[in-house]
Parts: sequence; C-alpha cells; structure tokens
Amino acid sequence: MRYSQDHKAQTHQRIIKEASERFRKDGIGATGLQPLMKALGLTHGGFYSHFKSKDDLVEKALQAAGDQVAGLCEELFAQEKPLEAFIDTYLSEWHQTSPHEGCPLLTISSELGLRGQPSPTSDAVLKARLDQIQNTLEGEDAAARSIVIMATLAGALLLSRSVADAGLAQQILDVTREHLKRSED
Repeated sequence: MRYSQDHKAQTHQRIIKEASERFRKDGIGATGLQPLMKALGLTHGGFYSHFKSKDDLVEKALQAAGDQVAGLCEELFAQEKPLEAFIDTYLSEWHQTSPHEGCPLLTISSELGLRGQPSPTSDAVLKARLDQIQNTLEGEDAAARSIVIMATLAGALLLSRSVADAGLAQQILDVTREHLKRSED
C-alpha cells in the first residue's frame, strides 16, 4: 500500500519530534532506532526511507528542538522585563525536570560535543540566545556579559539536574536566579 506524500511528511515530522524529545531526555547514545520507531508504531526498516542515518536524524532533531525553544524565547523576550522572564524560565522547576522539552544545548549539543561532533545548529541556537540576551543589556561589554549569563544559566541548570539532593538542586536554581537578576538591575 502506497502512502501519500503528505502522509510521509507527517510521519517524517513525527519521527523528528519523538527523537528530539528522547535525545534531550535520554541522550543520543541511549536512544536506539528500533525502540524509537516502535514507539511510533513504525518499523525499524522504515527509518531509512526518511533519514540517511541516525546522525542525519540527530541533526534534524536538534534543529527541531532549537526551533521549539526559539518560539518560547520569542515570547519571553517580548515581555516587559525580558531578561528576568528568560532567567526565571531557564532556571525554573519545569526546565529542570523537563529536559525533553527544554534547551537542547544541555543535552543534544553537549553530547555531540563530547563525541567530538560539534554541530553548526548548536552554534545557531547559542548565538540566537546570546543575541536575545545582549539586546536587553546596556554598555560596551553587553556581548561579553551575555556569554557569562548564558554560561551561568546552563551550568546552574546542569548542576541542578545532576545532584540527588532536591534541596540542593533547588538552592542552585534559586541562588543563581537571584544573583543574575540582581547583577543585571
């Protein structure tokens, strides 16, 4: 039975969406193609009619995650106090406990970096956030401060996700959030 081009395109997007969530939640290496396709009710063999390789899917999933986050960031940076809104969201309990929906820099991009496979998509995602942060700042050192803010946010979120002590995890988020907001007042 032949499917329409529209059906194939929809299936392609379903695979990318599911992979994007799984790669952010479980990691690229821990996400097998067979379980991924099975979760979608598809066959492992059908994967190759959509993608050249797992690496091809990883890049498309990273792009999809970046686009998803870009939409959220557009809303945050359109608010009255955009930097505060971004900091509050980035260091929120939701973001800490929902890696499958959050920033791909801490998950997909960092795993690619560890593998020695940096991605230009990671560059684009990071540069977009840096530009948004920088546009909220004043002074000649705004570009440098935007890097410090983003690196601090990513580091704090990563640490909060890695500790077993829930109180310590919350303290990392709270202290970092308050420090960043106070230093940019």
